[in-house]
Amino acid sequence: MSPTAPPVRFRDPRRTKYDFLGSVLVRCPNCDKVAHVVPVPGPTGAQDTGLFASRRLVCRSYGRARGWNRGYVAFHRDRYGPATDPYFGLRLWLQTETRHGRLWAYNMEHLALIKRFVEAPLREGIAWHDHGRKMTVVARLPAWMQQAKNRDEVLRAIARIHASLLRSRF
Repeated sequence: MSPTAPPVRFRDPRRTKYDFLGSVLVRCPNCDKVAHVVPVPGPTGAQDTGLFASRRLVCRSYGRARGWNRGYVAFHRDRYGPATDPYFGLRLWLQTETRHGRLWAYNMEHLALIKRFVEAPLREGIAWHDHGRKMTVVARLPAWMQQAKNRDEVLRAIARIHASLLRSRF
């Protein structure tokens, strides 16, 4: 009799969408290839990764950079439109449509967190009596992504997103 491996357990790392804004992958408005929205380095060379820190859109294919320092951000709210970045309003590169809805992520770290959550059979949320962050990325995932019956479809969608990034020669 072979020993069975213990089920994979997922514990919510208490990350919010703000934690993934250090580098956002978007579609370049000029060449439609992968571009990055990154914080602008400060005078000492250190990057301020705060929510309202100045940002720069950098496209290596097009060879151009554009700055952002407006002081406000607009997070994606349209259920039926494409997901956009909060700074320039450009389409996110890491997104795909499923029959239940749109799956999107700001960067590969964000996508990896979603994937770890979806593929885990045991998922631990944050206890109701625990003080701290409650509205994390995992807690705010749509119900269709959290259901075990949709696990395979969500994982296929994540694989499609990975493949699109590989095709773009990131």
